[in-house]
Amino acid sequence: MKESQNNALNGNFLCGVVEGFYGRPWTADQRKLLFKRMNKFGLNTYLYAPKDDAKHRAFWRDLYSVEEAENLTSLITAAESCGITFIYALSPGLDLTFSSSKEVSCLKRKLQQVATFGCKAFSLLFDDIEPEMNEADKEVFQSFAHAQVSVTNETFQHLNQPVFLFCPTEYCASRAVPNVKDSGYLNTIGAKLLPGVQILWTGPKVVSKKISIQSIQDISKVLHRSPVLWDNYHANDYDQKRIFLGPYDGRSTQLIPQLGGVLSNPNCEYEANFIALHTLAQWSQSKPIESSKDTVAENDSITSDIRLETEIDDDDDVDAVSPVPGAYQPKLALNVAIRDWMEEFYRQRTADNRTVSLHKIVPPCPGVPSASQITTCMSVTPTTTSTTVGAKTLIVPPISAITNQIVGDMPANFDSYIQPSMSNQPVNSLLGPPCADADIDSIESDTDSKEPMECVPTTDNEDIKTDNEYFKEEKDTDSDQMQIDTDDADKLSEASVGNSGIKSEDRLTHEDIQLLVDLFYLPFEHGSKGIHLLQEFYWLKTNANIVTENRKNQEQSNEKISEWFSRATAFENTVKDVGRMADRLFKIPNRALLYDLHPYLWDMRGILSLLNSFVKWLANVTYRWCA
Repeated sequence: MKESQNNALNGNFLCGVVEGFYGRPWTADQRKLLFKRMNKFGLNTYLYAPKDDAKHRAFWRDLYSVEEAENLTSLITAAESCGITFIYALSPGLDLTFSSSKEVSCLKRKLQQVATFGCKAFSLLFDDIEPEMNEADKEVFQSFAHAQVSVTNETFQHLNQPVFLFCPTEYCASRAVPNVKDSGYLNTIGAKLLPGVQILWTGPKVVSKKISIQSIQDISKVLHRSPVLWDNYHANDYDQKRIFLGPYDGRSTQLIPQLGGVLSNPNCEYEANFIALHTLAQWSQSKPIESSKDTVAENDSITSDIRLETEIDDDDDVDAVSPVPGAYQPKLALNVAIRDWMEEFYRQRTADNRTVSLHKIVPPCPGVPSASQITTCMSVTPTTTSTTVGAKTLIVPPISAITNQIVGDMPANFDSYIQPSMSNQPVNSLLGPPCADADIDSIESDTDSKEPMECVPTTDNEDIKTDNEYFKEEKDTDSDQMQIDTDDADKLSEASVGNSGIKSEDRLTHEDIQLLVDLFYLPFEHGSKGIHLLQEFYWLKTNANIVTENRKNQEQSNEKISEWFSRATAFENTVKDVGRMADRLFKIPNRALLYDLHPYLWDMRGILSLLNSFVKWLANVTYRWCA
């Protein structure tokens, strides 16, 4: 991508990343690598706001120690060297007394300290807090909005009116009381907040499936300014069993002139965000016109449930027009991102001394976690599992009756690895072994060290790119050329892997990565291959009676029986494709990327193996029953 094209359509358009998720924050090394990647993509803004970083939220009053100050200064310097605006955020809303001059002075002192580190942009976040003032504040301020405005304006002026972002407590339409237009809180914020302060907004909901032009125009009128979109589209901190690898979608490029910027709050796993950021960059640099929507055909009644689109679509008004050259098309953008991501898999990288805690469990069946390990959307009982999605509850029947009959079909030494439970205690991501800027440019694999899941074959290190070589490559020459046909993407992907010393049969292909992405697509829909797997399993399960009835009548040559077994074989072959893709992934030199994806893929592989075994059980039990 041409850096000169970055945000050319809207001069001061902020586009980049907000590290604003709950859970373990990224490391300093990961953030520095992120800045280099953002520079390569043409993104320009990073908002530092990790919810569970100790001195961001829980202990926001505490000043930074000498060691912390050095590490934060190093981050700010690294961002600046990559052309990235580093915005430092504080979340004081949990226990701030707005009417206390001592408290406000403490807030200003903390931000002033960060300013001495070289930071030139700041943010105050009042999201995810109780919308009520304490008694002391009620005696001074007319409303909670007036209290927040007072402190924000005073801080903004104290810092000499820098780039400044404000996150309201009502940060999406679903949290506006009673609605966006009539919200007293939002109207006060819009009218009283100084014009130089930009306001963050997540769209219709906390995680918005679609964001329409009309909805942005409505909130802009209330706020008296264009909002900056805090986009949780790829966030996965609310569900530890999911990760999202699909493209940026559901937002017309016609939104670009209507917004002050877009900051993606992505997956907690740093290495899983390549496609999310790559396609966001393509979106921001496309012409402000929407291509026709890429959709998956709904061939039967189960598809709507499979796609997880259970919420009411308030934004189904069509912003789209016929595609034109240069328009953003998510599926084409995804192909380009996969092509470029292929090279990441074959760069030599360790896990940067991160401790990977893979908790081994022995579940009643592979991939089914215990209730204590799931924080959202899932409840488990000894007999049934119910999953709530939107307004619907999907009941999974008990499987204990068939577990013993299918375990013989499971791979040997089969175990399920799950994400460790997030700690409620804040952590300090600015402490720990600092990595100098020079070290970031020369991260290489320590071939003598043994790591968990180590299975990298002997490789020729000269043919595997290091971070330094990767980030010094030429940027793409034209954003219009980034969206290419699938066949071209396949050829480029194969070429980019090159002679890395890994056997050709062990190399990931473009189809492998596409399959991986389809299995972990987006929060409101599965990828096409994921949908196909679920549709086929649903068909095989609901039509198992065909085998039963026809075998009772000894009609062994019946076409319906042939179709059932043919589709069962095809389903098994697809499951085997996932297994081959996983085996290839486990052999990549980029261990950091592997460790971030491994828990999810391992459990997915187990779940698919279970489904395949269940299909086999259906065939076998009906045969024995009818014999």
